[in-house]
Amino acid sequence: MSSSNSDTPGGSGPAPAGYAQGPSGDRRPVTIARLLEKKRRGLPISMITAYDYPTAAFADAAGFDMLLVGDSVANVVLGHKSTLPVTLDQMVYHTSAVARGRQTAFLVGDMPFLSYQADATEAVKAAGRFLKEADADAVKLEGGDGVLDAVRAIVRAGIPVMGHLGLTPQSVSMLSGYRVQGKTSEGAKKILDEALRLQDAGVFSLVLECVPTEVAGHVARRVEVPVIGIGAGDQVDGQVLVFHDALGLAPEGVRVPKFVRRYAELGRTAVEALGRFRGEVDEKTFPSAAESFAMPAGELRRFEALIGDRPDDDDDDSDRWFMSGSTFGASGGTQMP
Repeated sequence: MSSSNSDTPGGSGPAPAGYAQGPSGDRRPVTIARLLEKKRRGLPISMITAYDYPTAAFADAAGFDMLLVGDSVANVVLGHKSTLPVTLDQMVYHTSAVARGRQTAFLVGDMPFLSYQADATEAVKAAGRFLKEADADAVKLEGGDGVLDAVRAIVRAGIPVMGHLGLTPQSVSMLSGYRVQGKTSEGAKKILDEALRLQDAGVFSLVLECVPTEVAGHVARRVEVPVIGIGAGDQVDGQVLVFHDALGLAPEGVRVPKFVRRYAELGRTAVEALGRFRGEVDEKTFPSAAESFAMPAGELRRFEALIGDRPDDDDDDSDRWFMSGSTFGASGGTQMP
């Protein structure tokens, strides 16, 4: 909140650009057509994950082309060990919060485990919730040949779909852990073939995760849709990182993947700042008069008169909780402490 009134919580300074007020300038909303044009012109596409209003507002103000509400919210926000526990309701909830924070970025919602694998009809219904309830622009599905029917059905319903190949965290058990995919010639050929089939099924874009640089480059050159890499080298059409990884927000001891480059250490900064706040609370140096609100002196006197407040007097029995001779204070009766 901001106001010129000094009695308003939050002070009088302007809200940070991109947080409460949104990014300045005349940036146009990013569309699929603009993303395809960037690929044709060889212009890199930037994407970052976001999980709530402030992360979306910060990322949008930084000028990202795309925001992905990843099912990684399960790990980095909700504290789960994998992405599997996050539900469709939770993904729609987080996507709606991100939608309120973005201004121009293209917004993609990640469809969680078992929201699209079992039945194409149910997949369409689940995908539709991201657009209808959460104001997303598209959804993302993990997998190749096994999800082609779902992709086709969702696209037929008028919902844009982003594909995801390589390391697919929702299938981490079948992949025997978080490992680089496509390191063999057969594995690389499978990724390329599935990318082409996903394109034929109607995806507008594709994420490649933990794939050798050379393989990702071949995929990016063979398909007409933008290929966004995460741990896929520099020969793709764009890059994505997890918000918390890029800004150093992971708690101490959390393993960070090799492909992550940290651009800040906000977690360390947060712990230090919160420690200072706690210390000032312990020392009673916060809040100061500058951070407090005062009552007009005349109103304070009238208030104290209304409640009968006056300085303590240890010799004045009238301030006690009981009165001698009262029902509770009578000889032999029970007295209140």
